[in-house]
Amino acid sequence: MPEPLRVTLVQTDLYWENPTANLAMLEEKLSEHSEPTDVIILPEMFTTGFTMNPAAVAEPMNLTTTRWMRQIAAQYEAVVLGSFVVQESGKYYNRLVWMQPDGTCETYDKRHLFRMGNEHEVYTAGTRRLIHTWKGWKICPLICYDLRFPVWSRNVDNQYDLLIYVANWPAARENAWKSLLTARAIENQCYTVGVNRVGNDGKGVPHAGASGLIDFKGNWISYPHSDPLIHTYTLNHEELSTFRDKFPAYLDGDRFEIVM
Repeated sequence: MPEPLRVTLVQTDLYWENPTANLAMLEEKLSEHSEPTDVIILPEMFTTGFTMNPAAVAEPMNLTTTRWMRQIAAQYEAVVLGSFVVQESGKYYNRLVWMQPDGTCETYDKRHLFRMGNEHEVYTAGTRRLIHTWKGWKICPLICYDLRFPVWSRNVDNQYDLLIYVANWPAARENAWKSLLTARAIENQCYTVGVNRVGNDGKGVPHAGASGLIDFKGNWISYPHSDPLIHTYTLNHEELSTFRDKFPAYLDGDRFEIVM
């Protein structure tokens, strides 16, 4: 049985399209948070805010942000994850990087691009999910608008124990954010974490945060806040396994295959 997993949620305002300022700010905030952790979760596009101007801020892999994540992961001996704007082969991606303390990393490109913000006209959609094992826990990280699509998130045969969404989710749709996070936790019988930003972005769109941890029964372990905060929670795999054994709804799940 895996040991309890400590996850740190970083809810923060972001400097608009300013990677240098955001990396410095996040490094300072993390240095002030003394609790040990196993996973550090940053918001979507944590270096820029949710921008449709990738030409001004995009960077290739293994440059400034990737190296910064490698440094932070090694310093805190924890996985660090969050998305930022990546340019690769002439295309732009809203890419989540999963960085481990030993410097190895995996990536996930946002599958569902937010067409109401014209994201689909600027970025290229991903084609595969990422499920990674860390300290015995199987973890699936997704990005913002992915939250609205339960088929993409579906936990077939308990493929994962923890579902993570990093986001720039506007305050106007906060109720949908909280409701959908609860639904994903219940239907997938897993811990679910949502990490959202706060503050107004460069276009004046307000974000209310409401980051949180929801257990496998749909109960919010954290109280949603609208202020910047960093908080660490501990997840218990034995409690998750016991619940799945007593209420194995996953055994009656519909079988399907996603065709691209």
